[in-house]
Amino acid sequence: MLADLFDTPTYRLVRRDDPATSHDAAESIDATALESVVADAIWEFGAAGAIADEVCNALPRHAYNTITPRFKPLKDKGIIITDGTRRKAKSGRGQMVMWHKEFYQGATDG
Repeated sequence: MLADLFDTPTYRLVRRDDPATSHDAAESIDATALESVVADAIWEFGAAGAIADEVCNALPRHAYNTITPRFKPLKDKGIIITDGTRRKAKSGRGQMVMWHKEFYQGATDG
């Protein structure tokens, strides 16, 4: 049952007009496992939530470009929540704060 919650079909990982190599790559990754890893990492931040930089730092064995594409499917599935709150990233720009659904407490004033 939990696997169904994370299961992302391959066609959602690639656009129709992407090159064949992109389609091959989409078939070769285990998006379900990666989504679970990313969701667990965000869960670890608890009520403070996490920005993309923090999630990437928490998962040093995974590349940035394998972590950040998991945010949208997790948000679409209701596993992570965003409300427009931003925190400063290492670049100096604001990144969206994400909470695991178990820890979201509503919009903040920050």
